[in-house]
Amino acid sequence: MRKPTEQSAERPVPTSADVARLAGVSRATVSYVLNNTAAVRISEPTRRRVREAAEELGYVPHAAARSLRAGHSRMVLLPTAHVPIGPLYSQFLNELQWALRALDYTVVQYGSLGLEADEAARAWAELRPVAVVSLGQVQLTPQGVEILKRSGAKAVITLGSQRVEGAHALVMDQGRVGRVAVEHLVERGRRRIGVVVPEEPGLEMFAGPRLEGARQAVAGTDATVVPLPLRYEEESANELAGGWRERGLDAVFAYNDEYAMLLMRALQDAGISVPEETAVVGSDDLLLGRLLRPRLSTVRIDMVIGRHLAELVDSVVRDPQSAPEARDLLASRVVRRESS
Repeated sequence: MRKPTEQSAERPVPTSADVARLAGVSRATVSYVLNNTAAVRISEPTRRRVREAAEELGYVPHAAARSLRAGHSRMVLLPTAHVPIGPLYSQFLNELQWALRALDYTVVQYGSLGLEADEAARAWAELRPVAVVSLGQVQLTPQGVEILKRSGAKAVITLGSQRVEGAHALVMDQGRVGRVAVEHLVERGRRRIGVVVPEEPGLEMFAGPRLEGARQAVAGTDATVVPLPLRYEEESANELAGGWRERGLDAVFAYNDEYAMLLMRALQDAGISVPEETAVVGSDDLLLGRLLRPRLSTVRIDMVIGRHLAELVDSVVRDPQSAPEARDLLASRVVRRESS
């Protein structure tokens, strides 16, 4: 016979029936309160009593059970970015998650590092999300979209530079960022313009279209564009600045403000004056760029508001056949300051 001190019994998992008994209400009322059901009117004192009972018992609703009752989950899957996407996109993602939560969706971020196309879609489908919002870190294919829809996803929304068959694809024109930056430099009389291409893995989804947009900006002019590979490291920036005059460059679009600030400091340390010898333009309009001397010219990007995308997710979940409203997802304009 085991000694009492050796006895160990797992605490029973509290159920909605336990909450109902403690609160003195029906299980249906517990469900209505804890699932935020708006269609049923329940007094505030009753709601408070149910929540207090649930908190005392440590009870939380079972997401899978709720999904079975509803016929689908309330989970929106966001593949986790595995690239340094910067403050602008981080703010957008935070807004999106808050807005989805306000619409009673559960947001799950999925680490997709190392997963390719259809492999990623199968991994996401295992969680049975009602919606997937992909920012392009994994390039979905039509087959991947079909895998997700067969698993129950009502909305598959992609944000990127290309449309994906079967998905509600919202195109973000990264090329415009490079185009307006270099158009500005050409207007300022610059003719040999460097374009920073980050060497960090994953950023090619932004950098490639921006470089192409820069090339479009000089088409038909006597200006030229020179790609400049750069790692986000002082050593790499110093090496690039050390051979600057040999390259004969009189301007640079530095991909974004962070790379622009890194490179501008290296250029100044190498004795190259900004903007007299070389004009510098970044993008994202970060506060720190305004505090530099000279103040950094930049491309201001007005992204779609996270709340608007959350509302689109909700509307497609409710009506999968609906088409997304066409809107400018990445309006870009140059903010002219001292560095150009």
